[in-house]
Amino acid sequence: MRIDTQIHARLTDALAPESLDVQNESAKHAGHAGDDGSGESHFHVTIKAASLDDLSRIGRHRAIHDAIGKDLMGRIHALGITVL
Repeated sequence: MRIDTQIHARLTDALAPESLDVQNESAKHAGHAGDDGSGESHFHVTIKAASLDDLSRIGRHRAIHDAIGKDLMGRIHALGITVL
């Protein structure tokens, strides 16, 4: 299963977002640091979830990383996050 699909599923299960978009931005980073040639190294998440509303910026990022899980986070080089 593609990593972007797994990220989407895990965030949906853990955070029940009102809106969620996961973009694979790996092609923008081809040949740069962190590009492992897999085409699945750089991602961007845009999310709106009530469960994130009362958290600090760092708290939101931690909640998202925790929801994605260490196993999957360990497979990607970069994750951009926008919380709406």
